[in-house]
Amino acid sequence: MILRTVDIELARQQWDAGSTRIEAERENRRRYASLVAQVDLVLAELRKRVGQTFTLAELADAYDGAEDWARDVVDLADPDSPPTADAATVADAAFHHYARGATDYRP
Repeated sequence: MILRTVDIELARQQWDAGSTRIEAERENRRRYASLVAQVDLVLAELRKRVGQTFTLAELADAYDGAEDWARDVVDLADPDSPPTADAATVADAAFHHYARGATDYRP
């Protein structure tokens, strides 16, 4: 159980760091808007994959491989654009946001 708690806390730290990296782009309005739109796409996919009722452990399980499927989601949404270079950051920010809905969420 302790190992699982550590895994969840490490994931939460990564998610928080991704959200912080997105927020650091706020002054660059075009880039920030693009990143936020990508986060929204990944959030929609998270709703499909995880559902509305979930725990942080379940969300952490969904995090395994998230960079790959997040890249696919973002790239398929706009196939004429170059592939995203920010898939990990976008996925982390989306997970950070979605974690707030976990039944066992604590700030």
